[in-house]
Amino acid sequence: MAGKEEKEGKLQKGIAEFYDESSGLWENIWGDHMHHGFYDPDSTVSLSDHRLAQIRMIQESLRFASVSEERSKWPKSIVDVGCGIGGSSRYLAKKFGATSVGITLSPVQAQRANALAAAQGLDDKVSFEVADALKQPFPDGKFDLVWSMESGEHMPDKAKFVGELARVAAPGATIIIVTWCHRELGPDEQSLHPWEQDLLKKICDAYYLPAWCSASDYVKLLQSLSLQDIKSEDWSRFVAPFWPAVIRSALTWNGLTSLLRSGKLKLHLLSLVLYCF
Repeated sequence: MAGKEEKEGKLQKGIAEFYDESSGLWENIWGDHMHHGFYDPDSTVSLSDHRLAQIRMIQESLRFASVSEERSKWPKSIVDVGCGIGGSSRYLAKKFGATSVGITLSPVQAQRANALAAAQGLDDKVSFEVADALKQPFPDGKFDLVWSMESGEHMPDKAKFVGELARVAAPGATIIIVTWCHRELGPDEQSLHPWEQDLLKKICDAYYLPAWCSASDYVKLLQSLSLQDIKSEDWSRFVAPFWPAVIRSALTWNGLTSLLRSGKLKLHLLSLVLYCF
């Protein structure tokens, strides 16, 4: 157990430092939202479109989860698990008139998210703090909407992660998990192909990610908690244009100078982006 806790602690430290160092760079180039955009499949996207696509990702997530547009059924309290610099929290709070609290492992992100909330006049509705998603500092059944936008891939214990999301959800609440997953295994497969594992290892090493799982693995975990109306969908084709946009942004003057100013870590990320290209 000590070995597992030590390994998880090292991972958490790496995640916190990674986002402490990289969040300012991301905000400078991409703005408030630290997640994929949602695009029409096979579309050719200009750099000016990416922020709208990130907003669309939030909107499509709400639509897929059947969050009601009827005002009387809007969520009143929201938790944003793995909140980044708070883009989703601020958007959801404004849309629904709700209170929202975001948690992140990065002190830099929490501080910046609170500053942006205050600058937008939302500090009475939205707050951010440093906390562990696997040990959330909230009582049972507190939130009407439990939101996790591309944070599950960082979680070393997926069962504990899903269990915490369910624990803090109020009766009748909606839980939305948008996360990176590997493909579904075929009926005769026991694991991914070696070349697939090698590629995922490169991504994991660069972005402080533990082992991946499939969408069906998440569904099984949710079913084990006796949750209702569980559904999932592969959105790979809708997010595929995002990475070419990331590459192009890294190769702009603003992107290159930001990378150079931010130091050795960002140069490593640039090399990874160029490798993917």
